[in-house]
Amino acid sequence: MPSSPDAAVPMTSDLPHEGPAGASATPGAPQPAPAAAPEPPQLTRGMKGYKRSRIGRNLAAAIGVGVGLGAVILLSLLIVPQWFVLVLAVCTVVATWELAGALRRGADIRVSLPVLLVGGQAIVWFSWPYGLHGALTALTGTVLAILLWRMRSGAAHFVRDMSASLFVAVYVPLFVAFAVQMTVAPQGIGRVLTFLLCVVASDVGGYAAGVVAGRHPMAPTISPKKSWEGFAGSLAAGAITGSLCVALFFGAPWYWGTVVGLLLVATATLGDLVESLVKRDLGIKDMGHLLPGHGGLLDRMDSLLPAAFVAWAALGVVVPVG
Repeated sequence: MPSSPDAAVPMTSDLPHEGPAGASATPGAPQPAPAAAPEPPQLTRGMKGYKRSRIGRNLAAAIGVGVGLGAVILLSLLIVPQWFVLVLAVCTVVATWELAGALRRGADIRVSLPVLLVGGQAIVWFSWPYGLHGALTALTGTVLAILLWRMRSGAAHFVRDMSASLFVAVYVPLFVAFAVQMTVAPQGIGRVLTFLLCVVASDVGGYAAGVVAGRHPMAPTISPKKSWEGFAGSLAAGAITGSLCVALFFGAPWYWGTVVGLLLVATATLGDLVESLVKRDLGIKDMGHLLPGHGGLLDRMDSLLPAAFVAWAALGVVVPVG
């Protein structure tokens, strides 16, 4: 990336002295000025020369979809908390389908989709009455079923397809199962809201700080839009939100909420970067096209999935279940 607009424009002395169609230029004849190099798309000044614009998506559509998703989550939690388990189960189906389609489009990887769809539901629903034991039992059964299902297609690309299927089984339904366990635990609404609000605060705080003050790229080869300034904004927003949630929902010391918020911000950021790596490896922009302004549902769940495990574990220490 050039450090200044002129760095990408060759100097006149470096241009070949040829006219149209390769003819030699006449000595003393006026030479046409070199054409200005086009600016890279969606780049703005800052971040030591240029940085990719953070406002590159349909912000109005993204906000509308985000508000709609938030309303569905809040209604399901506040009316009948177990309905949120149904919402999570539906999200598991959609996200599994999107990830399987992305793997096939980007790298022609054929995961065992029918087994993953059925096994994913078993992982989600078994974690409701049986907790972690139920989720791990269903996961192990799903792995065995994947092995049998994939054997039908022979040895070609067996390891590749099996590895991808196992990744999908862990990345989507197993992580979702931890959100289910928070939902059905004592004070489940507070646990789920703490988890979701901290991740949302991380996203909003990072977006705002990155747009206003982003100068130093955090991971330019993975996600050029992320900056260290944005990450600092995420940490601040997540810490404040975590402190408030833990104090208000559970009556626990606020500083434990700060720890929870910081852990969730770090994990949510990691989840976002991991999905960016997957998409870059596959050569795709979005996992799907279900949500206007967001891409696919999995593009909205990328930070939530690994954070669900961390929220379950951290809140289990701060507010023990039993």
